[in-house]
Formats: sequence, structure tokens, C-alpha cells
Amino acid sequence: MDFFEVLEERRSVRSYLPKKVEKRKLEKIISAVILAPSAGNLQAYRMVIVEDEDVKRELASASFEQEFLAEAPLVAAFVADGKRSAMKYGQRGAKLYSLQDATIAAAYFQLAAAALGLGTVWVGAFEDSRVARILGLGMGEFPVALIPLGYPAEKPERHARRSRESIASFL
Repeated sequence: MDFFEVLEERRSVRSYLPKKVEKRKLEKIISAVILAPSAGNLQAYRMVIVEDEDVKRELASASFEQEFLAEAPLVAAFVADGKRSAMKYGQRGAKLYSLQDATIAAAYFQLAAAALGLGTVWVGAFEDSRVARILGLGMGEFPVALIPLGYPAEKPERHARRSRESIASFL
């Protein structure tokens, strides 16, 4: 698929086949994430790849019982590293730039997965402190997104999108 086909084909998938994601594909996705732009090239984020069934169930529970998190072959947790960004950018880096770095990396993750025929969905509804404890996060780190990854067992319809005119303005 070319880039624009990937954008067209990507869907929010909440049902996965019981098939493992090949290591080669996961490595390609991680390589794409590493290429994501970041503030000052600090890459003030990290990923925690969760394959353990018990940990996935805990994450689903901490995410208001979104059970598809436990059913996916793996979950990528994107974590902002506020301390890393704060070294260069102070409080703005700690609170904003690290968050932006993690979200851009997560978006690259989703697009790379779609390009490889895999499904994902962005999960941002969770109890921050519980997810941080489950993942064993350190001081200055905070969870930004949980993204299940696997082979889709569904192809959801595309939701309506806002018009170009309602999103883009020109000065």
C-alpha cells in the first residue's frame, strides 16, 4: 500500500484473531516508531510491549473494562518521559513536549501496523495511576495511550469525518 492507501484503510479495530503478530512485523513497526519526529530529537517517550495475559487483563480492567485489550495478541503502552524532555525544555517539556512525542510515536505505530495488515485502536480512557502502577512507571513518566495490536477479526465502517472547510482555514 502507498501512504495514502494506508490512511484510507486504517480503522479502529476492537476485535482480533487469535493469531500472534510475527516478530519481523513487530520489529518493522518499532523501527517506524523510532523514526517519528520529536521535540529536540529527544524522543521523550518509551513503549512497553505487553504480551503477558495477566497484565493485559489488568490493563483492560484499568481501562474501564475495555476487554478487547486483553483479547489482542499484544498491547503497546506509550509512555511520556517528562524528565527526559525537562532536561532541555523545563516544565513545558515535561508536561507538553513529552506528551506530544509519545502521541506522534503512537500514531506512527498505528500507521505502520495498518501498512502491514494489522489492526489497532487508540485507547486513552484509563485510570492513569493504575496503568502507571501496572506498567511499573518511574518518576516523571506517565501513560499516554494503550494500543492493542493484532490481526483484525473485523473491518469496521469508516466513521463520518468533518469537511475540509470545517477543519482547515487559510490566512
